[in-house]
Amino acid sequence: MSDLFSLAGRKALVTGGAQGLGRMIAEGLLNAGATVAITSRKAEICEAAAQEMSALGACVALPADLSTPEAAVDLVARYREALGGCHILVNNAGKTWGGDIDTFPDKAWPGVMAVNVQTPFTMIRELLPELGASGTPLDPARIVNIGSVAGMKTERLSAYSYAASKAAVHMMSRDLAGDLASRNITVNAVIPGFFPTKMTAHMRDEDVVDPALLAHIPMKRLGTPEDIAGIVVFLCSRAGAYVTGAQIPVDGGVVGCG
Repeated sequence: MSDLFSLAGRKALVTGGAQGLGRMIAEGLLNAGATVAITSRKAEICEAAAQEMSALGACVALPADLSTPEAAVDLVARYREALGGCHILVNNAGKTWGGDIDTFPDKAWPGVMAVNVQTPFTMIRELLPELGASGTPLDPARIVNIGSVAGMKTERLSAYSYAASKAAVHMMSRDLAGDLASRNITVNAVIPGFFPTKMTAHMRDEDVVDPALLAHIPMKRLGTPEDIAGIVVFLCSRAGAYVTGAQIPVDGGVVGCG
């Protein structure tokens, strides 16, 4: 059974892997035996996180500001030089913008759509040679795109460009899954709910969570690092080899019970 979820010998890239959900995912992949490269916009944060996570396994820092397709192309080139092959790509890096609809600015759209939608597509396109080379019919290469419950269900967050971008990610994942199945590459969207990250900081006071938020979650708690790492490890291991084109909420029931 342990081999079913083992990632020993796999090489992975997790964008935005130095903090928040990305770090939770990166640590999960490391604990399962993968070699993991992580990105962050700030080099010092990226380097420090990689050094800390090296206690779990081989972790490489690749600082990158993924706000342009050119930056994604450059990141893949640096990843290729550092690690060579790629079995797993987790597109986690994201950007959000919140504001009242009456004053929501036009500038809140291009950057959010670029980071959340275009960059993941560019990363996938550029890594296709490595992903295609590493996949087999029984053990495909894996792409995991991180979506959001805001892209599946009205959450009243006043984050219009963010919600639209995540809905786009979900559909793009399905399109890519169909196109890449013949190349032995699976593509799935993991759809997190509310986790203790910077994006929910305004809903928490350290360990005390806004009761209104907890009331909104059927399971009455925030997600844990194990919750998000577990689903990604499942998808990337032999256990998830026959899953593609899926949209999997990890949200305590927000989507499924709503």
